Amino acid sequence: MLTRGNTAPMFFRILSKFPQSFSFCFAYGSGVKQQLGYDPVRTKRNMIDLIYVVDNAHRWHTANLDQNFDHYSGMRLLGGGLIAKYQETFGARVFFNTLVQIPEEDVIIKYGVVSTKDLLQDLTDWRSLYLAGRLHKPVEIIRNASSSKIQNAIEQNLRSAVHAALLLLPEKFTEFELYRAISNLSYSGDFRMIFGENKDKVNNIVRPQLENFRNLYATTFDQLHHCLELPFSGSDNQICTQDLSEATILAHLNGLPKWPIRLIVERQTSGRYRQDTEDILIGVSRSSNYQSIVASSLRSIVWRSSVWQSIKNIPTAGISKSVRYSWAKALKTFS
Repeated sequence: MLTRGNTAPMFFRILSKFPQSFSFCFAYGSGVKQQLGYDPVRTKRNMIDLIYVVDNAHRWHTANLDQNFDHYSGMRLLGGGLIAKYQETFGARVFFNTLVQIPEEDVIIKYGVVSTKDLLQDLTDWRSLYLAGRLHKPVEIIRNASSSKIQNAIEQNLRSAVHAALLLLPEKFTEFELYRAISNLSYSGDFRMIFGENKDKVNNIVRPQLENFRNLYATTFDQLHHCLELPFSGSDNQICTQDLSEATILAHLNGLPKWPIRLIVERQTSGRYRQDTEDILIGVSRSSNYQSIVASSLRSIVWRSSVWQSIKNIPTAGISKSVRYSWAKALKTFS
């Protein structure tokens, strides 16, 4: 979690080793944010996960190959152009280099590269719920977004997460259950949760970060005060209440991004006939099983993207690193 002392200088030093033409950068995971089950004394051994958002993937990879040729697997021989094409074509459209040693800082990093346009699409449409899901949770912003489009999309992503979580929750729930539902949006359906990930991962993320979640979602909750009552007073066990009228459920459904709505519509019509999207959503809002309909659409998105991104990561890491990374994840899960 790297919370001992001021870690900003370390991140700046790490970033200085990469091409500077990126528009946004953040770190996530147990290496930078506290999670239960990880000994603070050993946190420096946790890998730091970074995401670089770039406007031109071809140009960035070409420059990075010049600076950090050894970070790449055998795919480095393909050159920046083909690496960029691979990044932007398959899976969640993120290219990862993993188990990269930074000996000067005594840390190991894994960094992903995503094009700005692909990040924006995932944040606003939930095409893969991959990076959008990571940004549902508190992260460490290393370089602020250079574009208002990215910041606006991040805020829209947070609003969408609350709409989705409220659709999955009952009328009454605790603050902890709310943040757990938000965090679970990108884990429910992830095939890696079947093996290789701690089954308590979501609880372990949320429990020690309640204050960070409160700060992250404060503005969004204020916007929903008409249908959501959150009597927060420092305790995560206080009961929160939401309006479950058909009108409110419909408003939450309309607040979902493009891809979940598309899947809901497709599954409700089974492709038999063409029907207005709003009419279908009205029907779902009146259904007694609207929660399972929404949950199923989200699981489908996460399952598909998690499978394809994991397959995609094998050649980007190389066989040796893939085995070492999987083994490290397994040890961390069962330790």
